[in-house]
Amino acid sequence: MATPDRIPRWDEQLQRRLARGEETALGELYDRLSPMVHGLAGRILTDQAAADQLTREIFAQVWEHPEDFDPAQGSLRSWLGALTHRRAVERLRARRGAERAPERGTGAAEEEIRAVATAARVQYVVDSLPQPLRETIAVTYYDGRTYQETARLLGISEQAAKQRMRLGLELLATELADERARQEPHPSRRDGDGHGDCDGHDDGNTADDGHRTGRGDCDCDCDCDGNEGGRT
Repeated sequence: MATPDRIPRWDEQLQRRLARGEETALGELYDRLSPMVHGLAGRILTDQAAADQLTREIFAQVWEHPEDFDPAQGSLRSWLGALTHRRAVERLRARRGAERAPERGTGAAEEEIRAVATAARVQYVVDSLPQPLRETIAVTYYDGRTYQETARLLGISEQAAKQRMRLGLELLATELADERARQEPHPSRRDGDGHGDCDGHDDGNTADDGHRTGRGDCDCDCDCDGNEGGRT
């Protein structure tokens, strides 16, 4: 018996529409994912005008180069999140470099950039979790409440609060690991501007499973210390 053809995902269908030049597809994408892109850019850059500008640039790139998104590597949301995070960190690094006082040196500034980028990435992943898990993490972790207090506030049992928190943290850890893997350089992929996913690596190779097979120097924001690896 013949197997029915697989129905393309929403983001695969959208990519095809963008490739055909359908402006309605860009509008649909913007309505659906611009809050995520703008929010992530804003948390990293802490500048509304800069976040607005970066958001426009991200969607302009998707419109001009929809082929840069590879559905086989993950969802469109994840790809846009990784692209936004990388571009925002690059912009923050350039801005802090221009503002840095000579006596501070590069170490303190780079540590500050890493902290901001990591916090923004965590919040981006938390925002993508299902609401029950998201609100449990917010009340328990961010507000510093006990499981008993969380259960009372959310109207659930204390056991349910513990289970939600554990599942939420497990999903958070998995998503962050996947996010980091997507940001590692890959010899066959570009981010649309002629560069790999992480411009900080200048040596070493990346295997198909995302792990580094060589060692190189890295000045990126991925905490790897050198071990990790259009249309006109």
